[in-house]
Amino acid sequence: MSVGSWFQERIIDSGRLPLFCFVVALIVTFLFTRVNVRLIRARVGWFRDVSVGDVHVHHVVFGVVLMLFGGVAGLVTAGLSPGWYAFTAAVFGVGAALVLDEFALILHLRDVYWSEEGRTSVDAVFVAIAVTVLLLLGLRPLGWETPEPSPAGRWTAVLVLVANLVLAVVTLLKGKIWTGLVGLFVPFLLIVGAVRLARPGSPWARWFFAPGARRPRPSKMARAVHRETRWRRPVIKVKIAVQEFVSGRHDLPSAWSGEPQRTKK
Repeated sequence: MSVGSWFQERIIDSGRLPLFCFVVALIVTFLFTRVNVRLIRARVGWFRDVSVGDVHVHHVVFGVVLMLFGGVAGLVTAGLSPGWYAFTAAVFGVGAALVLDEFALILHLRDVYWSEEGRTSVDAVFVAIAVTVLLLLGLRPLGWETPEPSPAGRWTAVLVLVANLVLAVVTLLKGKIWTGLVGLFVPFLLIVGAVRLARPGSPWARWFFAPGARRPRPSKMARAVHRETRWRRPVIKVKIAVQEFVSGRHDLPSAWSGEPQRTKK
């Protein structure tokens, strides 16, 4: 099967062209934005911040405008033209990339773009891309399928949905974010995440076995810390290395002042 016929069958004929345009626009815009802000940070050529008078206009502002335009235009064109619907999905993806790239600013309500907290923005973009790609591949969240018309079929579908949702909540409360998110589409991972020991800094650990819990369990906490140190931290180091390769270092001083970067770009 050629690439063209595969694209026609799996993307266009299945009605996933708008989702495909969204994820492509999201990835391309995020990469372009990161290249742009790294050039601004290094003061290369004419690359500079966007300012109106004394006001520094963050690109999240443009992202919100594009998301509103793409979302409203998509509602209008959804039933009129598949091509225009795909175009509005791409516009929405551009806006979403600009907003998520400054997710940390929204979360902390201060400019933390190049600080340690700024890595939250990169995490948000990576999560959005991962979830959208899984949807594009045809996977359904929480194992949801269209229920059979019989009462038994409907109740079975609802019970599966509720069970997977409970497992997802437990997994996320145990601090296993990626397992929980991917597990929404691969429910077996939710069982693994819900059964295994919680991470030491997670809400589940604080409630059930960490110091300060109603019934602290030092041995369980020690095992959680040991697993975090031996297995989790090396994986996190690899993840940070990949993120910094794509988005730049978030803990370096400004290249021209020798002081920690206080503004976004």
